[in-house]
Amino acid sequence: MGVLSHLRVIEIGSSAATCYCARLFADFGADVQKVEAPAGDPLRRSAPLTPGGQSAWFAFLNFNKSSIIIDKAGPDAITRLTELIEGCDILVDGRDVHPADCPSIDVAAIRRRRPGLIYLEASWFACDSPYAEFAATDSTVRALAGLIKLVGPVEGPPLHAPDFQVGIIAGLWGFVAAASSAFARMQGGAGRSWALSIFESSLALSEYQLFEALARSDMMHRIGVNRFWPNFPTGIYETKKGWLGITTITPAQWRAFCDMLGLSELRDDSALVLGQDRLQHREKIERQFMPRLKTRTAQEWFAEGLKRKIPIVPVPEISDLLQGAEKRERGAIVPVLLGEEEGLTTGSMQRLTLTPPRRGGRVPAPGEQQTFAIARRHLSDAASASSGPIDADGLPLHGIRVIDFTMGWAGPLCTRTLADLGADVIKIEAVQYPDWWRGVDRRPAYVDDQTYEKTLRFCMINRNKRGITLDLTRRRGRTLAKRLISRADIVVDNYSVDVLPKLGLGYDVLRTLNPQLVVMSMSAFGTNSIHRSCRAYGSTLEQGSGLPSVIGKPDGPPLMSHIAFGDAVGGLNGCAAVLVALMHARNTGQGQFIDLSQIECMMPFAAPWITIHSIGGTPPVRYGNRHPDFVPHGCFRCAGEDDWIVVAATEEDMWQRLATLVGRPDWATDTSLKSAEARRGIEDLIERAIEAWTLSRDADRAMSELQAARVAAGVARLPIDLLNDPHLRSRAFLQEIERAFIGLHPQPSMPIREGVAPYAIRIAAPTLGQDNREILSKLLGLSDAEIAQLAREGIIGTAMLSEEKLAKDKIRASD
Repeated sequence: MGVLSHLRVIEIGSSAATCYCARLFADFGADVQKVEAPAGDPLRRSAPLTPGGQSAWFAFLNFNKSSIIIDKAGPDAITRLTELIEGCDILVDGRDVHPADCPSIDVAAIRRRRPGLIYLEASWFACDSPYAEFAATDSTVRALAGLIKLVGPVEGPPLHAPDFQVGIIAGLWGFVAAASSAFARMQGGAGRSWALSIFESSLALSEYQLFEALARSDMMHRIGVNRFWPNFPTGIYETKKGWLGITTITPAQWRAFCDMLGLSELRDDSALVLGQDRLQHREKIERQFMPRLKTRTAQEWFAEGLKRKIPIVPVPEISDLLQGAEKRERGAIVPVLLGEEEGLTTGSMQRLTLTPPRRGGRVPAPGEQQTFAIARRHLSDAASASSGPIDADGLPLHGIRVIDFTMGWAGPLCTRTLADLGADVIKIEAVQYPDWWRGVDRRPAYVDDQTYEKTLRFCMINRNKRGITLDLTRRRGRTLAKRLISRADIVVDNYSVDVLPKLGLGYDVLRTLNPQLVVMSMSAFGTNSIHRSCRAYGSTLEQGSGLPSVIGKPDGPPLMSHIAFGDAVGGLNGCAAVLVALMHARNTGQGQFIDLSQIECMMPFAAPWITIHSIGGTPPVRYGNRHPDFVPHGCFRCAGEDDWIVVAATEEDMWQRLATLVGRPDWATDTSLKSAEARRGIEDLIERAIEAWTLSRDADRAMSELQAARVAAGVARLPIDLLNDPHLRSRAFLQEIERAFIGLHPQPSMPIREGVAPYAIRIAAPTLGQDNREILSKLLGLSDAEIAQLAREGIIGTAMLSEEKLAKDKIRASD
C-alpha cells in the first residue's frame, strides 16, 4: 500500500494540468478514478502516437489510474457522478479547460454536504480574468507568460517547444494545493477549495527574468540560439563528439573554465569577472573557446569539469537516456503498459526513500478498473464527519517548521512555497557564505555598499521566511543548527551531496535528533548517482535532461528553452515530495530522507518522446514551432520591431474561423483541408498567409481580433511586460511589500487561491542575519551575552564578508 492509499481522488474534465496532478497522487498509492465520456478523454488522441496508435502524452499523464465511463446523456449520469464525488477525498476538475462531455454537477452543494472534500478547479486563466474567454493552448499561454520571446535566433522567429510544458508545471502547483489541504485535514481541519490558474502557474518560470529586468532597468531581447541574459556562457556547444551544456556563474567557475581550455588571457581579464560583463563580449569569447571545445568529446570535457567543479554536462539524446542503467535503477524511467504495447516513460521524481512511489504501471483503457484500486476503501463517514468548519484565516501548513539550507532559486522556491502555505521557514546563511542570489561579487565596493541586500531576485524568492546566520564550519555553529533541527519538521538543502554530511549534518545524524524529521537533499543528479558530485544550475539541469535534443529545428543544434528551466521545476517537485513525506510522518511518526535529483525532475518534459522511442526505436521528430496535432501552429511576426504572436488552430471549426479571418474563405470551405494532417501538406502556404495578415497589425491588435474569432493566440511578451499585463493587474497578482534597503517592491503571488484574493505576502525577505536575536533567544534560549559572543567570534553576523575579510576569517577560524 502506498503512502497516500488512504485517499480517493476523482478526476473530471480534461486538461494536462489536472491529469498530472491526479497522477502524482496515484504515484503514491491513491485510488484515482478518472471519469470519462464514452468517447474517452480527448487527450487519448493527442500525438505523438505509438506504433499501436496510443497517445504517449496521455500515457505519461494517466498510468496507474482507473477509468469510469459516464454518458452525459444517460438518465442517471448526474446521480452517478454526484455519488462518486461524495465518496471521495479530493475532486480534481479540469472542465474549464475542456469539459470532455462531463455531466453538470453542483460542486458547491456537494461541498456543503461533505465539508471534508478537497476541491481543485483548474482554468487557463481564471473566471474573473480579462482573458477568461480566451481560446488557449500550452504555447499561447507560454507566449503570454514571457517564456517564448527570448529564445531563438536574433532575427527570429522565437523558437519554442510543442505543448508538453505548462500542464506539468500547473499539475505540480495543483498537487501542492491539494496535498497541503490533505495534510491540514489530518490535523482536524475541513476540506479546502482551490482555484488554479495555468497561466499564473507558468510564471514560476519567468519571474526570475522579470525581476532581473526590473532591477537593472534593462529591456531584454533575444541574443541568439542557446544564449540568455544576464549570464554568459550559459548554453549548449558542439564538441568533437556530442554537445556540451556549459554554465559559468561565479568568478571561480569562469577562471576554472578558462584554465581547462588554456585561455589565460580571458581568465585574467578584469573586465570579464562577472557573467553580465562577459555577456557584453560574447562574440569575442565564443570565437576563442568554441574551437577548443571541438578538440575533445563531450564526455571527456565532462570528466574534466567534474575535477574542476565547473557546471558542465553532456547533452544526451533520448536514446542515451534509455540506454543508461542509472535512470531505470532510480525510477526516473519506468515501464508502462499501453494496451498491448510495452514501453517506458518517466516515473515520479519525488524520490522518497522510505515510502517510494510506484515504479511504472498500466494506462487504463476507457472504463477499466485497475485491480489495485478495486480493494480500496471509500471515504468513511467517520472521516468525513470529523472535519470541522473551514478556518478561513488558517493556512494549511500552520505549525510546521522548516530549516532551510538552500540557496539560489530551486531550493528557495521549494521553501518559499512552504512558507507561503503557512510554514515557519528559518533560512540559514553565513556571513562567510551567504545565499549566492544576494550576489557572487566579493569585491569591496559591492560588499561595503551592501549591494547584497538590494537584489530583487533574492527578495522575490525568500519572502515569508525568517533569516539567521550560522557558520557551519565551526562546532558552535553546527551545535546551534542541530538544536534548531531537533525542533523542526522539515530540513531542505540544495548543496552538493557531500556538503552537509561532511559538516556532520547528514541524514544519519539528523534522524537521531528527531525521528519524525523529513530531510530532503535537492542535488543535481541524486545522492547515489555516479555523477553525484557534479555542480549544476537550472540551466545545467535542462541541458542534461534530454529535452534540448527534441526542441528546435530538425537541422539545428539541441535547443534550450529557458535560462534556468530546471530551477523552478526542481523547486516545485521538492515541495510536492516534502508534503507527501510530511503526511506519512504525521500518520506514522516516521520521518525519512528524500533523494531528489533535479535533473530527473526535468525529464517529464521529454516523456512523450521517451515512450515513442522506447517502443518504436525511431528518432524523435523535432517540430520547430510546429505541432504534432495542430495545423497551423507557429510564431508569426507582427507590425513593429521584434513583435510576434503565437497562433494555433486546435480543431476544425477553429481552423475555418482562422482561414476566414486571414482572407482565405476558400480554405475554410475546402473539405479536403478539414483534417490537420491534410493541412500539413500546405503548411508553408498557410503560414505565409497568416504572417501576411499579422504583419499588418501590431501584436495586441492581432491577438484581439484572433480571440474575437475564438482562435487560440497569445502575444509573445517579454518578462518585463508582465508588470502591465491586464490579467495580472486585475487579479492583484503582483503584491507590493516594503523592505529595508529597497523599499516598496512587487512580489508574485502563488497561482493557487482559496478565494478571490491571493494569499497575502506576510513579511519581506530577511536581511542577512535579521532574525538572529529573535531565533537564538526566543527559540533556543540564549542570553544576550552568549549572542554577543557568537557575533564577536564571527559565528553569527549581519554583514557579508569581502574576499579580503573572508580570507582573514578563515585564518582566525583555523587558529
